[in-house]
Amino acid sequence: MKNIKWQHYFAIALLLLSAILYFLHYLVFHDVHHIFIYMIGDIAFVPIEVLLVTLIIHQLLERKEKQVRLKKLNMVIGAFFSEVGTNLLTLLSDNDPELDQIREGLIVTGDWSDQDFSRADNHLRNYEFGVDMQKIDLEELRRFLLVKRDFMVRLLENPVLLEHEIFTDLLRAVFHLTEELAIRQDVTRLPDSDREHLSGDIKRAYTILGDSWLDYMHYLKGNYPYLFSLAMRTNPFDEEASPVIK
Repeated sequence: MKNIKWQHYFAIALLLLSAILYFLHYLVFHDVHHIFIYMIGDIAFVPIEVLLVTLIIHQLLERKEKQVRLKKLNMVIGAFFSEVGTNLLTLLSDNDPELDQIREGLIVTGDWSDQDFSRADNHLRNYEFGVDMQKIDLEELRRFLLVKRDFMVRLLENPVLLEHEIFTDLLRAVFHLTEELAIRQDVTRLPDSDREHLSGDIKRAYTILGDSWLDYMHYLKGNYPYLFSLAMRTNPFDEEASPVIK
């Protein structure tokens, strides 16, 4: 309410100032005809000014602001994959019994075009992510996620994530999986029913993680070639991946 009152007072003051200036103009020149000529001309220009300011300049500024927000957001996403995402995706994909169906199509190279990324994205969307609960080391997964829990909490507190719903869902899914594993005293001795429940939590996080990883690789390819080079050499879907350049 205070802001609205302040705006009303400011608008009234501007109108009064305009009226005083027009009155002074009349006192000096005694020419009402001249005043109305310029007044009507100024009013006629108002729609054009609104067009320039609201539709053109505003859109240009909004686009620039969006690019800045996107850059900050991808810095956060990059930090997540460096600290958590890549290693987690490696751990889960190594225990995915059906991954060979799409593995070859996820070996990203420097020659990939937008069409290649689009084709890989279609593969992921049609793929049923999952892990073999009899082979995956739940204790290793638990230890890894618990070490990274504070880091993920800090990411969730970052307001810039409100701009990216999918990545926010990814963090929530991974954090939920972390809490599910953390609350169990011994994950090596779980009944089949409980392992089945955890399988659903893992699948949720794994699915969003895979899609987000590919989107992030696409972004790096077009914007940061040096970061893209390292990401290619640490591809979690590539069994022969190595950060060492040979």
